[in-house]
Amino acid sequence: MSVTLQITKSNVAVLVLNRPEKHNAFNEDVISELIQCIEHANSCDVRALVLKTQGKHFSAGADLNWMKSMAGNDFAENFADSKQLAKLMHVLATSPHPTLCAVQGAAFGGALGLIACCDIAICQDDAQFCLSEVKLGLIPAVISPYVIKAIGERAARRYFLTAEIFDAHTAKQLGLIHQVTGDLQTALDKHLQSLVNNGPIAVKAAKQLINDVAGKAIDETLIDLTAERIARIRVSDEGQEGLSAFFEKRSPNWQK
Repeated sequence: MSVTLQITKSNVAVLVLNRPEKHNAFNEDVISELIQCIEHANSCDVRALVLKTQGKHFSAGADLNWMKSMAGNDFAENFADSKQLAKLMHVLATSPHPTLCAVQGAAFGGALGLIACCDIAICQDDAQFCLSEVKLGLIPAVISPYVIKAIGERAARRYFLTAEIFDAHTAKQLGLIHQVTGDLQTALDKHLQSLVNNGPIAVKAAKQLINDVAGKAIDETLIDLTAERIARIRVSDEGQEGLSAFFEKRSPNWQK
């Protein structure tokens, strides 16, 4: 198995791609394993899902041998392969849990899709990024909805077309990365601590709220939806406990 999933004592699902000898490039088997692990994590009652990789580099994107084999396939076979990659991006992007991505070394091609699909992305200060597909006469098609949502159309017009390498600080300026750090694990632990300090139901509801509100017209339907969401969570057990804890100046029960 190139992918492992572990639930920690703090109830965090840690997904690790362990293929350092191939720079954590993914092929059809790795994609299938990632899908299975993410779907399992999505069905578990965990506080967060962390995506990491072993070795010097986060991921080189698609495995060269896999790409070579696909080049000999017909359209239908290539379409089926691409649909699997699209499924991987979708199950990660739509996870009900907060998702975090820790990036070291190089992240090329499809790896940027994985990063863009996560809610929080942090990287080592020497990390490098590249949307490299056009160098091979290809396009970053399957990952494009997620990457464009992260970096915007204007930046995509540059980096999709030039396939130039950009550094960690540029990735942060573009919105692909939230934090650049010299100590990846410490930064990751800090974000996880922030998440587990918050109401677990509220965190998931806040994530769903973003999905339901982003890009929508502010009309009567959206206004009613947002009013209904806050009213419902105020009267929920977790909402009542959170408000009581705040006014009583004590820790809420989910922090115990």
